Amino acid sequence: MLYNTLHNRWLRLVIAVIGELIAALGINLFIVPLGLYSGGTLGVCQLIRTLLQTYLHLDFGNYDIAGILYFLSNVPILMVGYRILGRGLAVRTIVCTVAYSLFYSLIPVPTTLIVDDYLTACLLGGILTGVGCGIVLTCGCSSGGLDVVGLCLSKRGSSFTVGRFSLTFNAFLYAACLFLFNAETAIYSVIYNFITTTVLDRMHQQNVTVQALIFTREDEHTLGKFVMGQLGRGVTYWQGTGAYTGDDLHVLCVCLSKYEIEELLHAVHSIDPHAFLTVQEGVHVYGNYQRKVE
Repeated sequence: MLYNTLHNRWLRLVIAVIGELIAALGINLFIVPLGLYSGGTLGVCQLIRTLLQTYLHLDFGNYDIAGILYFLSNVPILMVGYRILGRGLAVRTIVCTVAYSLFYSLIPVPTTLIVDDYLTACLLGGILTGVGCGIVLTCGCSSGGLDVVGLCLSKRGSSFTVGRFSLTFNAFLYAACLFLFNAETAIYSVIYNFITTTVLDRMHQQNVTVQALIFTREDEHTLGKFVMGQLGRGVTYWQGTGAYTGDDLHVLCVCLSKYEIEELLHAVHSIDPHAFLTVQEGVHVYGNYQRKVE
């Protein structure tokens, strides 16, 4: 079921939109009521919203104008990322950005605090937002903003993950919060953002590199052609011998992303139900290895 869901582009898009809803709920229910700030482009939009309310005395009621500002700010970002990420991801990003902006703008901010403890609110809001954004990225979509910039860096082979890039950018954003507001607002916003990016990096599987070893008695060329043709990954295979049985077997070695493992497992099982496969996560790969954006 998971295989079919992740490889059906329409189901992936629906799940990504649900992820946007989860992220928007996390922010609007727990973070905005306490006057804290999200990270990235949305955090900048929230900062602009606060300045408009403070100095121009604009009243937006229980709805947050930062969602609309967030959508407008993504227009130039998407134009820049279009060439690197391709048309498919750009279209999916537009859908997810519109959905996120609508959810964020239309979900009312509670007039009464659901959680009045700052640390608990940061924990709950950070987990929900990180899970929501992680779902979006794992489904091959993007919420726009710094996600697009981080994915561009990731695809070009940068050592920055999406979450790590966001954390660097947010250091400057929260320095501005410290200067404009107070230490409490900046500190708790940093705690919220740290929890969010930590959960996001755990959820985002596309660029978690793994090494798979496949042991099969079937024709190694069939599996090799699948890995190269369908996954676009290089594969190395050699002859082996079972120490107990003394039978000949084929060993295939391939490095790929964690996101692609389920597709590989599906292919291995369909080609040779008796094969077994070992997977090692967190492999460091150097040289000619393509980091994909699905």
